[in-house]
Amino acid sequence: MFTVNNGNQIERKLRELFRSMTEQDQQTLLRFADFMVNASKQEVAAFSSESFPEPTFIERPVQESVVKAIKRLRATYPMLQPETLLHQASDLMAEHVIKGREAVSVIDDLERLFADAYAQSKQTFEQNNRVRIDA
Repeated sequence: MFTVNNGNQIERKLRELFRSMTEQDQQTLLRFADFMVNASKQEVAAFSSESFPEPTFIERPVQESVVKAIKRLRATYPMLQPETLLHQASDLMAEHVIKGREAVSVIDDLERLFADAYAQSKQTFEQNNRVRIDA
């Protein structure tokens, strides 16, 4: 798609897309961009080498935006690296903002994405600890 070498082209394309959106979609995109910047700056929660942390259950509100759902899921799974979910979460957000997919459906997929990433991270952690213990 775009590379780092053509940053001006990326900015032009973003401006073009942004200007073609409704004001509501522009606000959603801005909130998502803000989330992405902040998520990449957050530190991964510290945990002991003996146990993998459990998620913190945060109840899903009846009415929830996709951006708020991502924030809730980040708080539910603070042990996950934001970078590992960035591409898939961005794709789901784009389906909602650009293609008009319903928020409820996108949030369902986001919840599965985070739960699957958690299960994979926990399994990897436990396998790595078994190797250390067995060695």
